[in-house]
Amino acid sequence: MDLPTVDLPVLPTLLAAPAPGWVETTDVIVVGSGVAGLTAALHLREAGLHVTVVTKVNIDDGSTRWAQGGIAAVLDPADTPSAHAFDTEVAGVGLCDPAAVRVLVEEGPTRLRELMRIGAEFDRHPDGSLMLTREGGHRADRIVHAGGDATGAEVQRALHAAVRRDPWIRLVEHALVLDLLRAPGDGPGGLGPVCGITLHVLGEGSEDGVGALLARAVVLATGGMGQVFSATTNPAVSTGDGVALAMRAGAAVTDVEFVQFHPTALITPAGAGVPGAGRAQQPLVSEALRGEGAHLVDGDGKRFMVGQHELAELAPRDVVAKGIHRVMLATGADHVYLDARHLGGDFLAGRFPTIVASCLAIGVDPATDLIPVAPAAHYASGGVRTDLRGRTSIPGLYACGEVACTGVHGANRLASNSLLEGLVFSRRIAEDIAAGLPEQARPAEGGAWAGGGGWVVPAEGTSALQRAMTRGAGVLRSAGTLAATATELGELGSGRGTPRTADWEATNLITVASALVAAAYARQETRGCHWREDHPTADERWRGHLVAEVGAQGRLTSRWEAGER
Repeated sequence: MDLPTVDLPVLPTLLAAPAPGWVETTDVIVVGSGVAGLTAALHLREAGLHVTVVTKVNIDDGSTRWAQGGIAAVLDPADTPSAHAFDTEVAGVGLCDPAAVRVLVEEGPTRLRELMRIGAEFDRHPDGSLMLTREGGHRADRIVHAGGDATGAEVQRALHAAVRRDPWIRLVEHALVLDLLRAPGDGPGGLGPVCGITLHVLGEGSEDGVGALLARAVVLATGGMGQVFSATTNPAVSTGDGVALAMRAGAAVTDVEFVQFHPTALITPAGAGVPGAGRAQQPLVSEALRGEGAHLVDGDGKRFMVGQHELAELAPRDVVAKGIHRVMLATGADHVYLDARHLGGDFLAGRFPTIVASCLAIGVDPATDLIPVAPAAHYASGGVRTDLRGRTSIPGLYACGEVACTGVHGANRLASNSLLEGLVFSRRIAEDIAAGLPEQARPAEGGAWAGGGGWVVPAEGTSALQRAMTRGAGVLRSAGTLAATATELGELGSGRGTPRTADWEATNLITVASALVAAAYARQETRGCHWREDHPTADERWRGHLVAEVGAQGRLTSRWEAGER
């Protein structure tokens, strides 16, 4: 297929940074400390390997702890893995990899029970049985939750405690990974397997704290890229680092046009002291609240999802987000409302304490007031392309969690499948690494190992990038808006910054933004969470995947793969 293309900036294949001033060696590096990264680390330790976990700020600062709804898994005898698979594939609108979905739903219950054995405590009925609820797109009650709406915080707590108990898991906090190190080989540029990373650790080593960790395998578990947009439920650390890092090394990425916008992020006034909100982070109002019976209404109090989908407010997220946007466009409002008043104050406070606290912080009492909500960037269904063992297109490099594209989510992630995906595929990665870990290789000369030769864009353009992406590549897209966004990215990418954290992050953002815009421009249809106003329906010709790579000269190239992966 001839792909429509748009002019985009040349991207760096190496970040500007000093040569490593210190070097350490371990068996396996895990980059990221959410559910996927910490689970991978624990399973790798079970295999007797030494593990170094590198995390950008603190161990608990990623997206996992903000997950409210829960974890989807078949635990009810009346439910089946095939039913879970069906719901997942319906939400994915024809682009899920059936083999990956089968792995998820069949292995998921065992992985969830392992998490409980580690120490995660989920909400239970008085008789000790697990409370199971339902979220958007699910046709059965199969969501376990903790603390009402604080599932992610409990999962993070349990995994954090388990990691801290193991002296052979080294944790490096306040560290931004810069580039991958590769051994000599017969790949493009004479490069072979990944054999380590360069990283910047605050307060460590020589100039700017840049050093190197050598390892026999590297696992990316860096989370998402929500900060590429102005409004997101992702924390400030979610700047697409893992996807950009992999792209600079030549790894394939796929399905990056499918960014899920959570339909119901809490609309907060500027400067509001809302729990869970950081820079450009909006607290989400879990769809579990809709699962318990809350209704979406417009400014006149009328329910608008009834008649748009058989599941009304519990339709897949892309359907609900589009429904909200249609109302906002028709009325000129910047939000709609959730009506949970009929559920009662006592129930809301007990089941959804986090949401209630966030609402009260802006002067909204869900027991008596309507909750103002609007869509915000929430989850990247695409990412670094992997197989069923988490292997990327570069030997020695693995990916799991939101940074990866396993094929599970297709064009739209089914609610509460994300934590499950992290649990399932991190275990598979650990098994694959333990089964065939090579000897430590020395990095090829030059590149990040030698320092110099790369470049970065200035961080001063980050806000402009986020605004451009929100206007032209957010929930509403067209050829015109995407071309305009590409032009703005080209202008922002023409500047040159200095080797520092803010500029490294800005360079990662423009890298993932470019890949997203290229894929969204090429895909001339509406499917899942990719909504083209100029191509408003799904087209069977586009039932397949766009795979992108960055070439040696920094040019983004894309190819088409029809059908299932």
